[in-house]
Amino acid sequence: MRVSTVFALAASFATAYGQVYQGFNYASVFTNNAPVAQQDFENEFNTAKQLQGTSGFTSARLFTMIQAGTTNSPTQAIPAAIATKTQLLLGIFLSSSDEAFNNELAALRSAVAQYGQAFVDLVIGISVGSEDLYRISPIGIMNKSNPGEGPDAVVRRINAVRQTITGTALSGKPVGHVDTWTAYVNSSNSAVIEASDFIGTDAYPYFQNTMPNSIENGANLFFEAYNATVAVSGGKPVWITETGWPVSGPTENQAVPSLANAKTYWDQLFLVFYRQNRLNVFESRNILPKRGVLHKSKGRSVISYDIRICGRNIT
Repeated sequence: MRVSTVFALAASFATAYGQVYQGFNYASVFTNNAPVAQQDFENEFNTAKQLQGTSGFTSARLFTMIQAGTTNSPTQAIPAAIATKTQLLLGIFLSSSDEAFNNELAALRSAVAQYGQAFVDLVIGISVGSEDLYRISPIGIMNKSNPGEGPDAVVRRINAVRQTITGTALSGKPVGHVDTWTAYVNSSNSAVIEASDFIGTDAYPYFQNTMPNSIENGANLFFEAYNATVAVSGGKPVWITETGWPVSGPTENQAVPSLANAKTYWDQLFLVFYRQNRLNVFESRNILPKRGVLHKSKGRSVISYDIRICGRNIT
C-alpha cells in the first residue's frame, strides 16, 4: 500500500445491501507504533461524527481483528464502536503466516463471544486482505510491496473466514477482498472474484506512470480503472476502496503532487457523483486526509477517504 499524503473532502461506505454508510479507515497503531487503545478509537469515532458541515460519519473500516500489542485479542475498536454506535467494516490481515492468520480468526471468534449482538449489529461486512494480489505481482514486487498472496491462498482464506462465521451471529455478513484494479483485471485472479461477496478495488491515476497521467487525465484514468473492474466483477458489488492524489512526493511521469492538483482530482470526481446525488461533503480542520475511497453498491456510489488523525498511520 503506497504511503503518500492525499487531499480529500468526503467519506463514506456502501454495503452490498444498497445502504450507504459514511466513515473512515482506521489503523491499529500510531506513527510511533504504539497501540491505539479503546479511548483513542472512541475519540476518533466521535470526532468523525462531529465534523463541521456533515450529517455525521458513523462507520469505520478496520484492517485487522487483532488489538496491537497482543497475540489474538480482539481489537479495542470494537468496544469503542459499541460505545459510539459506529458501524464496522471488519478487516482480516493476510500476507503473513498461517499462524498469524489463525490468530486473526481467533480474534474474530472471540469478538463475537465477548461482545455478542451489540457487536454483530454494527458489522457491515468483512474484508479478507488488502492488496495481497498486487503485492505478489511483478509490479508489486518491483515496487517492493511484498509479501503478498496468490489467488489460491486468498480464496482459501476467504472461505476460511466464511466457515468461521457460519453458525454464528455473523453468518450471512458479506465477505470480500480488497485489491488493486490491476489485480482484478488479471484473469489469473478471477477465482478471488468468484469467492467474494463484494469487490473492493483501489485505483491511483497518479501511480499509473506508464500512461498519460497528468492531472487533466486523472479522472479519465480513474473511471477507466473502475469500469474495467466492473466489467470483470460478474455483477458483484464493486467498492472503490482507495483513490486520491498526493499533495507531496515525487513526480510520477506526468503526475505532479500538489495541493492544487489534489483538489482538482477531487473536483473531477465530485462533479460526476454530486450530479447523481451520491455524495456527502465535509470540510475538516483537524484531520489530515490520506487515501481516498469510493464504494459502489446497487447503483449507489459514494466517496470516502482513509485518514491519519493525531499522528495515526494508515496500514
